[in-house]
Amino acid sequence: MKRNLLGISLVTLGGLYVLLSAIIILVTILIGAPVITGIGISIAVLIIQFLVSPFFTDLSMKWFYKAKFKYEVPEYLKKFIEEVCASNNMKYPRIGYIDDGAPNAFTYGHTKNDARIVLTRGIFELLTEEEVKAVVAHELGHAVHYDMLFMTVAQLVPLFLYGVYEICTSNDNDNNNNSYLQSIGMLAYILYVISNYVILWLSRTREYYADELSIETTKNPNALASALVKIGYGLTTATTNKKHSAAKSNALGIFDSKASKTLVVASSSDGEISKENIKQAMKWEQWNVWAKWYEFNSTHPLISKRLLAISNRSKDFGQEPYIVFDLEKTESYVDDFLVEVLINFMPTLTLLISMFVVIFSVTLETNFFLITGVCILVCLLFSFIKFKRQYRNQAFKETTVRDLLSEVKVSHITSIPCSLEGTIIGRGNPGCIFNEDFVIKDSTGIIFLDYNQPIHIVNKIFALFKSPEYFDKNVKVTGWYRRSPVPYVELKTIEIDGKVKKVYTYKFRVFLYVLALFIAIALIGISIM
Repeated sequence: MKRNLLGISLVTLGGLYVLLSAIIILVTILIGAPVITGIGISIAVLIIQFLVSPFFTDLSMKWFYKAKFKYEVPEYLKKFIEEVCASNNMKYPRIGYIDDGAPNAFTYGHTKNDARIVLTRGIFELLTEEEVKAVVAHELGHAVHYDMLFMTVAQLVPLFLYGVYEICTSNDNDNNNNSYLQSIGMLAYILYVISNYVILWLSRTREYYADELSIETTKNPNALASALVKIGYGLTTATTNKKHSAAKSNALGIFDSKASKTLVVASSSDGEISKENIKQAMKWEQWNVWAKWYEFNSTHPLISKRLLAISNRSKDFGQEPYIVFDLEKTESYVDDFLVEVLINFMPTLTLLISMFVVIFSVTLETNFFLITGVCILVCLLFSFIKFKRQYRNQAFKETTVRDLLSEVKVSHITSIPCSLEGTIIGRGNPGCIFNEDFVIKDSTGIIFLDYNQPIHIVNKIFALFKSPEYFDKNVKVTGWYRRSPVPYVELKTIEIDGKVKKVYTYKFRVFLYVLALFIAIALIGISIM
């Protein structure tokens, strides 16, 4: 398994750097500089970026996330990490802890011998001990496979290619070989786009291998699958780890990292997550066409695909497959996708066409005000169609996280008005003092709440001074449920202790539409007078 991953990574990185080197060499030849100059600059930037990035991440974790790196992990987890490190010839990682109820876990560093693993309180409250070990083993898998090193090196390729594009297409370039440089610049930009998608594919591939190491280490694929459902979908049992919750004020000996901003699914009578609820949550990723597009642009595979891959390993360890997705799709959903794509791009398309028409009307000396006013009306029409799809304003029906997750016909374009009651367990970006968003937990799961006022600075002021007032409080929220692919609710109101906090983005956008409408009518009126 390691040999295959190493081969895939080396071939991918080799291909990317061959393309990059070829572009650098061509440019340096054309501008008359020594080839070694371009190569030397590339290597210098690579080394500096690699060396300093963990240091700055450490500072960011301490200053902005209040992460603590001197807490002792629970004994069962400490022993497990020591065993994994010993079997993989690596040093014990630095463990960071963020006191936030939203589940999250991630790793960073230079190599496997200076890895940091950051965990939040939510991991220990929502997961069992076996699930915690499975999650930590996954993060250790990233360190064992040198993912930090490989992805850092890989991500420099598109960075350099874009730099080449900027240099070659600069208007200040008066070199005699300008036409050749322009062509190389456009080629560099095309390769920049392609290399970004190659890196995303490589990142998704390495996630599967991190899952594999967790499975091989714990011999318990179902624990990893269950943890993934709780963190990735937000599906979990209705209770939290009370033992850990009581101990946290004394030792804070719990951690978690990769906040999925999703929800939890209600448990069955035996305390296990309902498999039917998990299947319902998987429907969107398995059937909605948007899910494939989002994955194509993501660093992580779809949760449902990882669950099925993990479940395929269950029999190797004497377990029943954790989940078998056997629901039958009753419609294609392609028609909904095509309609949403049209709705999504028509405002931009009509704006570009309108700009061309207005500019063209000036050259023809036609009625500028009339044409401009009509173009604004056309743009408003298509933009408002998209707006009404994103902000459906019918009744905000009371629902649960579980029921929202089962919806298939939802995306960043199509929303579902909803109302939820639950407890705020942490920030949307766990621990980040500048993050204004929340995670809410009801009796069926957890979900991300997007708090977004029309003026950005207001959000940051709220995050710093007001949002802590909502932590561990029961609230009632209304808003619009969407997926992109993360399931979330954009807030309209949030009620706490009888007081209602309003988010004005919806009304602000309506105001802008009305203002633009008056401007369009005024321009048409001027043209008629």
